[in-house]
Amino acid sequence: MVHVTLQMGHDYRRSTKLPFRTSNGFSPHISRTQAPTFFGHDREEVTRLLIQGLGDLGYHGAAERLSQESGYEVESPAVAAFRHAVLQGEWSEAEHLLFGSEPPDGGGGISISNGGHYGLKFKDDADLDHLRFRLREQKYLELLEMKDLGSALMVLRQELTPLNQDKEKLHSLSSLIVSSPEELKRNLKWDGAMGRSRSNLLHELSRSISPSVMIPEHRLAVLLDQIKHAQIAKCLYHNPSTSPSLFSDHMCDRSQFPLRTILELGENMDEVYSLEFSHDGRKLATCGKDKDVLVYDTTSFQVLHRLMGHNDSVPYLTWSPDDSKLISCSLDSRAKVWDMASGQSILTINHHDAAVTTASWAPDGQTFLTGSLHGSNRLCLWSVEDQMVHSWQVDYRVQDCVVSPNGQRLVVISNESQIFVYNFITREEEYSILLKDKMTCISISKDSRYMLINMAPKFKPMDKESDKEIGVPCEIQLIDIETAEITRRFLGQYQGHYIIRSSFGGADENIVLSGSEDSKIYIWHRENGTLIETLESHSPGCVNAVAWNPANPCMFASGGDDRRVRIWSKENNNSFTSRRGIGSRSSSGRGTAGLGRASYEPSAAI
Repeated sequence: MVHVTLQMGHDYRRSTKLPFRTSNGFSPHISRTQAPTFFGHDREEVTRLLIQGLGDLGYHGAAERLSQESGYEVESPAVAAFRHAVLQGEWSEAEHLLFGSEPPDGGGGISISNGGHYGLKFKDDADLDHLRFRLREQKYLELLEMKDLGSALMVLRQELTPLNQDKEKLHSLSSLIVSSPEELKRNLKWDGAMGRSRSNLLHELSRSISPSVMIPEHRLAVLLDQIKHAQIAKCLYHNPSTSPSLFSDHMCDRSQFPLRTILELGENMDEVYSLEFSHDGRKLATCGKDKDVLVYDTTSFQVLHRLMGHNDSVPYLTWSPDDSKLISCSLDSRAKVWDMASGQSILTINHHDAAVTTASWAPDGQTFLTGSLHGSNRLCLWSVEDQMVHSWQVDYRVQDCVVSPNGQRLVVISNESQIFVYNFITREEEYSILLKDKMTCISISKDSRYMLINMAPKFKPMDKESDKEIGVPCEIQLIDIETAEITRRFLGQYQGHYIIRSSFGGADENIVLSGSEDSKIYIWHRENGTLIETLESHSPGCVNAVAWNPANPCMFASGGDDRRVRIWSKENNNSFTSRRGIGSRSSSGRGTAGLGRASYEPSAAI
């Protein structure tokens, strides 16, 4: 054995035969002639990150040579031994190495002095009892998996219970004694000793260990991601489909951003309320006051289908995950499912007692939700075979709803300024949020982490001379679904009377855009909330809906009270210039913009 003095002044013993590691850890003190800094950065930190990064890249020989030449190691023997113990399920040894206590069998081990106790160095806010609990919990579960019930019961009584952790958690663990290994894995969503549970546990424990001792996994890659993210955050017009290069500073040119109308579609006979691109970007569906749904081919913007069958306005539509079907929602109290190959209605939902305001597909494409303002069935889950799978017994008016892309949650907004978040798998409500203003629509980001909600003030100021309501700037809120916290507010667009829809946009959903009651489109940078563009568009009247093409980061569409659908692209896109104004008609002779348009209750404010 070789005694080594650490740079931190601590001692540990290191076997000269310990294999080289490239994951995490310490470095021995070796005299060096190089400067202690590298362009202002700590030389040891930079070198250890490079060694770890080379190992992550698979260049283990290069990593070992750099370690030998520099005298630095990424991982101390103690950390390496702790990692090995966790991954091999040697729980007594793992606990001894982590905390420095004597192992139950009296065996040896490696310890590092840590301010008066022996073990690895922890972060200041580390909960040591919780770490012990997590190690012993894994041990307990693995014994249950092996059907060693006697040993599992001893761990529960003698090792877990004395830690005085969450009693409800202990009760839940004790109830697992009667579970089969298959039930255990299914109920806990735990993949067992041979799965990734040990690696996940190691990752969790490492977050409480000082990074000077155990460098977080893939730290160099994380830092590079942060550099890219910081540059993107400063790039107002960031919209590329590829990741920025590390070789140069990043800044997108405004001319490459879709700010120009390249085409106007005039096939709608009345106001356009909603539009959406298919997931593959090959089709665009629109609907509105004229009761019909139009489906365009986005390569030519010729009409593929005019879907007729509703008896009243169609305020909303949405594509199935595989784009083979489309749902339309109508004020005639019905929702229809359309087959996109034939353009025929294959299912009609007529169980609602009032206007159908919203719909959302489950990720499997076999079930979908519909929502309504009134009646006994306000929020229902249906199969494509016309079977009601579930009905939530709610007493609020369903304004909009959406299922998260990962299928974990259902988020519903009511007409009464409240957000309801459900576990979509169990159908149970997780929490609700009461806001001061009314909400008109909701979207969820592709990573299922954030919801985007348009807000409209409950009370509008009055003009004293005309005795009419005055339009005021409103806000769109970005809310973290996990924490229920508002992470960003996007200010400027006007909304008060009608349903105005917003959308995530850009190649990486780094853009937020929305219609507005002042005939404009507002575009914000999602990361910093900066209003980067205000586009004159559908006049007179409202811009009711916007939608970004998911397959083409340089294209979005808008629809408004002027009965037009506009296609927007970058300055040098002349693909459709010769076909500008296709199907257009004069809108002269219309009444007041917005008169009688749908707020889901004719002539009523939202």
